[in-house]
Amino acid sequence: MSQLDGPRLSYTDDDGIHRELALVEDLPRVTVGRSPKADIAFASDHDVALLHAAIEWTGTHWTIVDEGLSHTCTFVNGERLSGRRRLQSGDGIGIGSSMLTFHDTPAGGDPARIADAVPTRAALTPAQQAIVVELCRPFKGNAAACKPASNQQIAERLFVSVETVKTHLRTLFSKFGVEDLPQNRKRAQLAERALQSGVVTDRDL
Repeated sequence: MSQLDGPRLSYTDDDGIHRELALVEDLPRVTVGRSPKADIAFASDHDVALLHAAIEWTGTHWTIVDEGLSHTCTFVNGERLSGRRRLQSGDGIGIGSSMLTFHDTPAGGDPARIADAVPTRAALTPAQQAIVVELCRPFKGNAAACKPASNQQIAERLFVSVETVKTHLRTLFSKFGVEDLPQNRKRAQLAERALQSGVVTDRDL
C-alpha cells in the first residue's frame, strides 16, 4: 500500500517514475499542466495545456476544475469534465495523454480493511461496468481455472481500442484497491473482487 495517508494524487512523471503528491488544506490549489511552474508538470506531453486544470479544496472536499483553458479537455473516469466536479477516491483524471488518480485513505486507517473495500455497481460508469464484465466473462459458471479476458479480447467485444481498455482498467484497479499488487496479479484480483462483491453477476456474463 502507499506510504501516504489522506487525500493525494498518484501519477507517473515524464521520466516514468511513479509519484504521489499529498493534498493539504493549507495549499488549497494544485495546478496541473505542461508548464514547469505547474505543481504537477507533464512537460513532454504536448496534449497538455500550459495550465490545463486545477485540483482545489472547497472547504469540505477536493474538486477538479477545468476552466476551458485546454484544447484537449479534462476527463474524469473517461467522462469529459465541464466546469467543476467533486473527486471521489479512485477517480481517474485524464489530462492530455497523461493520467492521475485521486486517493483518499483515512489517516490511521487499517490498510487491509481499506483494500478490501469495493465500489458498488452504481459507483461505476457504464463504460467501467462494461469493461469489468468483459474481464470476468471467462469465469461464467464459476469456471475457477479460467484467466480473465485479455485487453485485446475486451477491446474486440466492446468495439473500442486497447488503449481505451487500459485507461479504464487503471481506474478500476484503483477503485477496487488492487493497484499496488504485482502487475501479473491485478487483473485476476480485480475479477475476483468484482465477482465476489456482486458488482458482476453470472447473469451479466
